[in-house]
Amino acid sequence: MNREAKLHRKTSETDIEAVLNLDGSGKADISTGIGFFDHMLDAFTRHSCFDLTLKAAGDLDVDTHHTVEDCGIVLGSLIKEAVGDKTGISRYGFYILPMDEVLSLCAVDLCGRPYFQYNAKFEIENIGDFETDTIREFFYAVSYSAGMNLHLKIMEPGNAHHMAEAMFKSFARAMKEAVAFDEKVKGIPSTKGTI
Repeated sequence: MNREAKLHRKTSETDIEAVLNLDGSGKADISTGIGFFDHMLDAFTRHSCFDLTLKAAGDLDVDTHHTVEDCGIVLGSLIKEAVGDKTGISRYGFYILPMDEVLSLCAVDLCGRPYFQYNAKFEIENIGDFETDTIREFFYAVSYSAGMNLHLKIMEPGNAHHMAEAMFKSFARAMKEAVAFDEKVKGIPSTKGTI
């Protein structure tokens, strides 16, 4: 059985429809109106091996902030629903990902308690039509909507495109590990008996 979730979220600023399948093969159908952000979500999908369809219409005449943040809220909500009660999963995932001169670290715990640590400094404000400040807002929204502990850190900085892509890909790989089933895990992976 596929672990899948669907969500339609509409506000005065954005209208987003999305479907996430944790047991997919990396198929992406992404359209947010922000070219670089589409590229990042596509990279996340392919490297997590999740299937993600996400269509967003936002107030891009203002800026990209609302669209990017609300997509984070939607993705986090989908992860929370799709992962279910977490029976038999690894729960933790981490990945250190190199992208040329850049090195990104991501660690996640699907513990049900949101917490976010972010350490990345961009020297430029935009990558194409995408505001680099919104990367932090996106991952913050994902972590709090999913109820996950998420740490993201650029260990070696460099080209802004490489930094952003390394973060999205390291997050993808960490999530792939965290939601994977572990045959040694019996029941819910917590001493409390619930997450």
